[in-house]
Amino acid sequence: MSDEFLTVLLSLTSALLFAVSAQTQNLGLHYMDSRAGALLSIGSSAVFYWLLSPFFIEFSYWLHPAVLIFVLIGLFRPALSANLSLLGMRYLGPTLVTTLASTSPLFGAMLGVLWLGEVLTWPIAIGTAGIMAAVMVLSLRRGGVRSSWPLWALALPVGAGALRALAHALAKVGMGFIPSPFFAGLVGFTVSALMTAILRRARHEPRPIPWRTMGPFFFALSGIINGFSVLSMNTALKIGQIIVVVPIVAASPIFTLLLSLLIFRQERLTSRAIAAVFLVVPAVILIAISR
Repeated sequence: MSDEFLTVLLSLTSALLFAVSAQTQNLGLHYMDSRAGALLSIGSSAVFYWLLSPFFIEFSYWLHPAVLIFVLIGLFRPALSANLSLLGMRYLGPTLVTTLASTSPLFGAMLGVLWLGEVLTWPIAIGTAGIMAAVMVLSLRRGGVRSSWPLWALALPVGAGALRALAHALAKVGMGFIPSPFFAGLVGFTVSALMTAILRRARHEPRPIPWRTMGPFFFALSGIINGFSVLSMNTALKIGQIIVVVPIVAASPIFTLLLSLLIFRQERLTSRAIAAVFLVVPAVILIAISR
C-alpha cells in the first residue's frame, strides 16, 4: 500500500470518526451542558491515551525539546479554538460561523506550501475548493444568518479555522523530531484537558455534572472515539502532506450528515445534502489521485 493511498485512507477514517464522535456528543447534550461535556470528552481522551501509553511511547520522548511543540498545540486546540467558535456563534449565528470555519483547508494549504515546502497541485487545489464549497452548502439554512453583527466578530470563526490548521502543521513538524503520532496525541490531549478544567474552574460554572444520567457515558465514549480519530489523523500527517490531510479531514460534516440521515434519523434528505455529497466525493477523488 503506497503512502499516498494510506494517507487518504487514514484521513477519511479520521473524518468519519470525528463525525461519529460529534453524534455521540449530541446524544450527551440531552443530559448535560456542552462545557461540562467538553471537559469529560477531552479528559476521557487523555485518560485513554495514558492507559495505552506504556505500549506506545518511549521515555526518551519526554526529554526531547520537541515535546514543547505538542504542549503548544494542547494550549490552543481544542480549548481555545472551540471557545472562539462558541463566541462566534453568539455574534454571528451558526450558519456564518460554520461557513467561515470551513476555511481551515485554505489555511492548511498556505501553511503546507509556505512553511513546509509542499507542492500544491491543481487536483489538490480543486479538491480543496470542492470540500470547502460542500461544507458551505451544508451550512446554508434559511434564517440562519443574522442581519447585523460587528465586523470584528468575523475574525472569531476564521481564527478558529486558522488555529486548527496551525495545529496540524505544528503536529507534522513535531513528529519530524519525535516520530510518534500517539505521543503527539497524548501530550496534546493532556494539556487540553488541564486547560479545559482550569477554564471551567475560573468561570465558576455552577452546574454539577449529572453522573447518574447517560450524559457522562456518551461524552466519555465520544472522547475515546475522538482519540482514535486524532491518532489516525496524526499518522496521516506523519506520512503524508498537510495539503492532502487537512481538506479531507475537514469533510467530517459530510459524514455527520450521512450518519444523521442513515443511522440517527435526525435529518431528512434535501437538495442541499445531495449537492454537498456530490461535491465532496469527486473532490476527495481528485486529492487522492493528485500524484
